[in-house]
Amino acid sequence: MSLHLVSLSPFPSKLYTPKNFPTKCPRLCYSTLRSQISQIERPSPNYKPTIWTHDFIMSLKVNNVDEELQERAEKMGEEVRRVMDEVLIRPWQVLEMIDEVQRLGLGHRFEDDILEALERVVFSIRLDNIVASPHKCGLVFKLFRQHGFEVSQDMFSHLMDENGEFIPTIQNDTKGILSLYEASSLTFDGENDILQIAKPFLIKCLKNILMAKEDCSLSEEVSHALELPLHYRPPRLEARWYIEECRKTRGYNDFLLDLATLDFNMVQSLYQTELQEVSRWWKDIGLASKLNFVRDRLVECYIWAAGVTPQPQLSKARIGLTKVSALITIIDDIYDVYGSPDELQLFTNVVKKWDLDGVKDLPDYMKICFLALYNTVNELGYDTVKEQGVNSIPILAKKWADMCEAFLVEATWNSNKVTPSLKDYLENAWVSVSGSVILSHAYFLVTQNITNEALDALQNYNDLLRWSSMIFRLCNDLGTSKAELERGETANSILCHMRESGHLELDSHDYIRGLLDEAWKNLNKNINESHNISRFGKPFIEAAINLARISQCTYQHGDGHGSPDTKSKNRVLSLIILPLALHGQE
Repeated sequence: MSLHLVSLSPFPSKLYTPKNFPTKCPRLCYSTLRSQISQIERPSPNYKPTIWTHDFIMSLKVNNVDEELQERAEKMGEEVRRVMDEVLIRPWQVLEMIDEVQRLGLGHRFEDDILEALERVVFSIRLDNIVASPHKCGLVFKLFRQHGFEVSQDMFSHLMDENGEFIPTIQNDTKGILSLYEASSLTFDGENDILQIAKPFLIKCLKNILMAKEDCSLSEEVSHALELPLHYRPPRLEARWYIEECRKTRGYNDFLLDLATLDFNMVQSLYQTELQEVSRWWKDIGLASKLNFVRDRLVECYIWAAGVTPQPQLSKARIGLTKVSALITIIDDIYDVYGSPDELQLFTNVVKKWDLDGVKDLPDYMKICFLALYNTVNELGYDTVKEQGVNSIPILAKKWADMCEAFLVEATWNSNKVTPSLKDYLENAWVSVSGSVILSHAYFLVTQNITNEALDALQNYNDLLRWSSMIFRLCNDLGTSKAELERGETANSILCHMRESGHLELDSHDYIRGLLDEAWKNLNKNINESHNISRFGKPFIEAAINLARISQCTYQHGDGHGSPDTKSKNRVLSLIILPLALHGQE
């Protein structure tokens, strides 16, 4: 039986446009309000305290890489560039190196070189001359899609029989099957979908490889890919995994692995310094210590920020997005578990007005929260005015207001024990998941040349924001629905589909996973559309897809943000805390 999917266009037809907001950015002192938090008997979700205390974070000894190692990395980088320059002589070898460079987390060092090499291949060599095998087909398709080049799935037609199915002999080609499977995650909605049609066959072949338990050097990669394709994984976390995996077979005598290890530790030391900076900010504003009902998840919020903007040159963006994510988490808890309906309406109104007149009417715990929000967003907006002459505050304030209104809708549903239709739920939930707030801030934090066209697209909830947020929402629901159902919440996509269709929970999970696959295809299409690339610029395009990736990773095995488990802890350890051993250190 084929899976029938609900149309994934459940968005408000009304286009959002910001109202006039004050351009002044006064900063108020938090200390006058901290003593006013009243002790009211209220429900508590009993969230676990953070294991990453401020003292622990500040005790980290930043793993600075000395000048000699940095010079060594630069010399190895020149060797990589030398090989890439030979793309017209050895095109296939260069394409394989590009893939290796990217998987090892080195793409940020060679962005221009990679793009130039791929352009030279496109304009100088017929692709069908180097894609004879399934592995080559899959890799070429993946690389060119990743970098926005136009490439059709028709390139796979020579691997098909007269019935439109892959020829049987390829199932004995593990590397080829794996390559085609990875390529299938980059397909678009509406194109000739050879790979999507063949995906069940590719998955079956990969599972058979694992079940056979034969000596296969690719077994770990096959298992890793079946859990989550490379295209859906956050780049820096994937780099750590791949470096350690390659060491098992190559040891320490591979110069690319040496360079990747050096680079990983350099970026990690930068991450440690940034985390210490935001931890000082978090302690200073005192929200987690004063509002004892909220989740203290600063380090997890930093992981989000590093997932969205992993490139080392985007330090300012990671610091800003960590603050944004921490505030989103606090406000989400106010709406989900603590605020009364009247209080939530008051708070929503104050955020919509974005001024200080209504603060006096808020309960004390909301005052400190709103002022933290107000000061933080205005400070970020001030930086944009100072550096680029663009007032971002009206757009940012409107995004926060829209998210709070969506929070209020969900709180009302839960308060009244209402389960909406799946369509009504998704119309609201892609906004409430906060992706648009995160990405709107990200645009101003990563973009050097802000354009009016991009500002209009942000205000009108461009599809790039919508599909990235939809992936965020569906992953969130798949990871948190069990706990939400146990708490008695009435609105998430799993429950809405169960009530609407009469299906069991597992069937509804499968249905939502089908919607998630469709959302990825729509996001893939949007990030590759030339008008989006020219409108937003590459850094923001990457932030949009990286938000989807960190969402997929965080909720893959449960609620990795709200209820961190061992996998969440290991993400923090591998990305921020534990460096990779350099050659000669083991």
